[in-house]
Amino acid sequence: TNAATTDLSDVLPEEIEGAVKAAAEVSMGTEITEEDLDNIQALAEQVVGFTEYRQQLSSYLTARMQAIAPNLTALVGELVGARLIAHSGSLLNLAKSPASTIQILGAEKALFRALKTKHDTPKYGLIYHASLIGQATGKNKGKIARMLATKAALGLRVDALSDWGTSGEGDKPEPTEEEKMAVGVQGRLLVERRLRGLEGKPIRSTATGVAPNGQAQPAKWEVKEARKYNADADGISANAPAANEDAEMEDVTEAGAEASSDEEEMTKEQKKAAKAAKKAAKEAKKAEKEAKKASEKSSKKRKADDDEDKTEKKKKKKSKD
Repeated sequence: TNAATTDLSDVLPEEIEGAVKAAAEVSMGTEITEEDLDNIQALAEQVVGFTEYRQQLSSYLTARMQAIAPNLTALVGELVGARLIAHSGSLLNLAKSPASTIQILGAEKALFRALKTKHDTPKYGLIYHASLIGQATGKNKGKIARMLATKAALGLRVDALSDWGTSGEGDKPEPTEEEKMAVGVQGRLLVERRLRGLEGKPIRSTATGVAPNGQAQPAKWEVKEARKYNADADGISANAPAANEDAEMEDVTEAGAEASSDEEEMTKEQKKAAKAAKKAAKEAKKAEKEAKKASEKSSKKRKADDDEDKTEKKKKKKSKD
């Protein structure tokens, strides 16, 4: 085989390269013929060509979306924005839609099914693939989707209906890219602030890479040098004061045990107090129920006595007549 002569230093560290070559020489695999190798290389070149074509399409889409809908791109990204525009038919049709329609655009089947069966309607459609919604968790996804759709509706109207200073009102200069996407950037900052408040933790930066499928793109993987075994850390040298270290370790463990015991006592007292308060509340509730029952019984008895008195009076009147 040519495993021993193949140079893998560009992708593997030196020690791993040697292990891979040794394993390849004793492997149970078969020899690769020249024809198989040519086919493998052709397929690899085809995969590389597809990757380059995909990157070319992605860069073209980014450039066109930045030119056509900069505010929508700043809010939801170029891929999600292009899907929304394609689904609605045109940028103007999408700009005419309210925020509630933009939020569930792409989930029409689920919407009509929910309306027919009287279930909960969907909270998001194509906008679900936006990076801001992907950073939200649980019930916060619906809230962020609603707010993001609102800001997207505002940005879309600016993108579709603005003439960027060429309406004949004098010779106004063409605005810069930052000025064109000011509404979208400001809306994204507001959505990020809202998301930070809901999640209670810092969110990922807006510079997170987004793959062509709309998902977050991981960082580039790099091969780092493998860690070597440190034999010096096996034991303590003869000059090291082992007794002092043992004493320090004992002090640390004793202090930790005391702190943990204090915490346990505090938690036990708190639990006892909570149980006592709960028990007192139950007893008060029980006493209140008993008092209520007693009052109801007394009122019923009084009512029955009044009815008996009335019937006796009626009988006496009839006997006199």
